[in-house]
Amino acid sequence: MELLRNAVRPYAWGSRTTIPELLGRPVPAPHPEAELWMGAHPGDPSKITGPDGVERSLLDLVESDPVGQLGEQCAERWGGRLPFLLKVLAAEEPLSMQAHPSAEQAKQGHAKEEKAGIPREAPNRNYPDPTAKPELVCALTEFHALAGFRDPERSMTLLRAIETPGLAKYTALLEAQPDADGLRALFTTWITLPQTTLDELLPEVLDACVLHVKEHGEFDVECRTILELGEAHPRDAGVLAALLLNRLTLAAGEAIYLAAGNLHLYLHGAAVEILANSDNILRCGLTPKHVDVPELLRVVDFGSGEMPVQTGEVEQRMSVYHTDAPEFELSRLEWPAGDDGEVTVHCSGPQILLCTAGGVLVSAEDGEQVELGRGQSVWLPAADPAVRLTPVGPGPVQVFRATAGTCTD
Repeated sequence: MELLRNAVRPYAWGSRTTIPELLGRPVPAPHPEAELWMGAHPGDPSKITGPDGVERSLLDLVESDPVGQLGEQCAERWGGRLPFLLKVLAAEEPLSMQAHPSAEQAKQGHAKEEKAGIPREAPNRNYPDPTAKPELVCALTEFHALAGFRDPERSMTLLRAIETPGLAKYTALLEAQPDADGLRALFTTWITLPQTTLDELLPEVLDACVLHVKEHGEFDVECRTILELGEAHPRDAGVLAALLLNRLTLAAGEAIYLAAGNLHLYLHGAAVEILANSDNILRCGLTPKHVDVPELLRVVDFGSGEMPVQTGEVEQRMSVYHTDAPEFELSRLEWPAGDDGEVTVHCSGPQILLCTAGGVLVSAEDGEQVELGRGQSVWLPAADPAVRLTPVGPGPVQVFRATAGTCTD
């Protein structure tokens, strides 16, 4: 049971206040801080200081003793790798629009790029590793996102509401085939438009969105989002693609699960994210980074409908966010002010606990104890499977628990 020292990723879309406040540092930070990483990802593994005072990475610790750290089942299933990565996300500006591959797609894509000799750090590399990247994001604050294709009938209603002469033929394309194939056809058409055509169409669409907002139309929120994206990326086909996605506003504690192929874009807010330990991203647009359209089309799932929002299934004080991802499971524990009830958690695999409000005392069966304050996290190896959590101070207290999905009892 060891406290973690975690890396902060300073991407341009990050916040100057959210992560510094969580970690108890001065605000605003001198530069945007976008992600706090907790885990054993080779790109930025967490650090642990041992009893001898020597600091080492969690990646080295896991690699030196995979069975003791991960448990026999988890170590065997994932080849001695910690299968999940836990993050705090702090988005002040929209991220890129993206999708992630399935396990088979990742395996094939990685092998193809390795054979082609593309360096793993190359900007045109799609598959730096051979693993899938499902993810679940749980809001800490009000959190805004685009995720999954909206039902085609509903998207046609939106397109008619902002229809312009240039947009009409694309609305007709979806009207002729209001299903997954029609969405694929329209999406493919938009993201492959010649720049000259895009430069004519986008201003039309943005002007129509301005008018819709002024008239307090039915799709006010969606149009405001398109205008925000269009201002940040004025010549980008991803702005058009965003017209086809579900617009979501998550309250604190609500979560969405993004399986392989789900096209999504985080807009604004703070959240805890858990994902498979992978870097594989296929970008659609709204970014200066590499966009591989043929590979993106191979990966994107054009199924449609409302995006399910989870609040967690309550199991003995824990709200558990169930998914079909074998790599991870996320749970949320909360104690209201004045509640000092003790919770015991069991797991036959590895765990990371992250305190996001108040303080909590973590006690192992052998008497070892670690106190977590807000923003602190602890690594619990499989060798120490049971711990007791007791609130510290007046509360309220909130703790997130990350485990490997296939290792959970």
